[in-house]
Amino acid sequence: MAETKREIERKYEADESAQLPDLTGVAGVSTVVDKGVAELDAVYYDTADERLASAAITLRRRTGGGDAGWHLKLPVDSGVRDEIRAPLSETVPGALSGLVRSRIRGAELTPVVRLQSARDVRDLLDSDGALLAEVSVDAVRAERLGGGGEGATAAWTEIEVELADGGDPRFLDKVDKKLTKAGLRASAAPSKLARALAETAPGRPAPPAVQSPETAGDHVLAYIRAQRDALVELDPAVRRDLPDSVHQMRVATRRMRSAFRSYGKVLDRAVTRPIGDELKWLAAELGVDRDQEVLNERLTAALRELPRALHAGPVRSRMRTWSHARRGGSRRRLIAVLDGKRYLALLDTIDALLDRPPLLKAAGGKPAKVIGKAVRRDFKRLSALVERALDAPPGDDRDVAMHEARKEAKRTRYAAEAATPALGSPAKDLVRSMKSLQGLLGDHQDSVMARLALRDLAAQAHAAGESTFTYGVLYGREEQAAAGYEAALPEAWAKIAQAAQV
Repeated sequence: MAETKREIERKYEADESAQLPDLTGVAGVSTVVDKGVAELDAVYYDTADERLASAAITLRRRTGGGDAGWHLKLPVDSGVRDEIRAPLSETVPGALSGLVRSRIRGAELTPVVRLQSARDVRDLLDSDGALLAEVSVDAVRAERLGGGGEGATAAWTEIEVELADGGDPRFLDKVDKKLTKAGLRASAAPSKLARALAETAPGRPAPPAVQSPETAGDHVLAYIRAQRDALVELDPAVRRDLPDSVHQMRVATRRMRSAFRSYGKVLDRAVTRPIGDELKWLAAELGVDRDQEVLNERLTAALRELPRALHAGPVRSRMRTWSHARRGGSRRRLIAVLDGKRYLALLDTIDALLDRPPLLKAAGGKPAKVIGKAVRRDFKRLSALVERALDAPPGDDRDVAMHEARKEAKRTRYAAEAATPALGSPAKDLVRSMKSLQGLLGDHQDSVMARLALRDLAAQAHAAGESTFTYGVLYGREEQAAAGYEAALPEAWAKIAQAAQV
């Protein structure tokens, strides 16, 4: 069973004769406890082309010390990583290899570096004896195990300061002042592995520099690349069930698919259309439980706001049973999708498109002209759909028209996001307008779905001989809410149409 620990630390470079200053002089530190020297032996794993290292991810099997086992470290922020641990075994645990599958795909994880460290540890304690941070002086020896530079070695000494679990990160600033005053300097390498790779294979080619977008094609590809990166980076978060990760991954699929459609004059739709279809499939899989969850939250909140005197029958339990029955997905199903060949093939296909983009003639044009024209085209389609919704009679026709307008507002918003680097403020303003419109139309669609659900619930309650009164009251309230959203649309759209400059 894997466990997770949030690691917040800072690293410092030092020579072999480095001496720690007296850290009892750090504000808040009452006692420094010498914990002795631990001998650590770690083998780091990666693909032959070092995909994990390029993403600042480390995977190791370590013996010695108090936390022997497998450790996967995923970057969170500068100096902050999540360390996922698993017990010692001879092969990489599936619980950890799954978390990097979006990066390694079908590549094999093999040993790349061995690090042996003599770790001299000190605990910094406050006046109550509580741990504030752990400070270690590590004498490191690195040996290259595979790839270019195999057998090469390197050695250095570094100092690590790791914040205690739940500690205030500002405490590290206080320690930093003491260490830098003593002549230590922040490490240039983000991790021991990064330094080992650099020093045992100095001839490795540097990663290509990121070029500023120049053509319309450059801008569109930069946006698509950002969504590809988001998919890959969010994959382990979804597997770990981190808050909002499924939603954000779903948004990345929609953004990419929308970009393919909006910028069909830049990228050949004959190539991007099948990819868009697969992105639609992935978004649907990611949304299996999410849509039902949102609907359930709306109905539960509406019932909570309803006076108790209007509660007739076992409404709450009926809603709970109904929600559970309708949830067609599960964590197990979602992980199976992410482990499946279809999803991994989609990632490979997107990579191939970015490596060999199917650029059309317009891709070489001036960004402001080509991209601006695409955004205006989307906005024109949106205008027609909004006008259709405003002209439609109340009822199903208007509901459908507003839903179609909502989808187009989302597409226009994503097109404007991609256009922002090229068009500047007008595109930013359009993004804000589309978010506002999307919110209004989204609230309306949520009300439509809530009314459908309430009719279903009422039918089930009636069949079971239960009162349907409360469902009728909630339905009426949703009708009132929808009428309010519809009444707000003309004024909201008039302001957007007047302000639109793309």
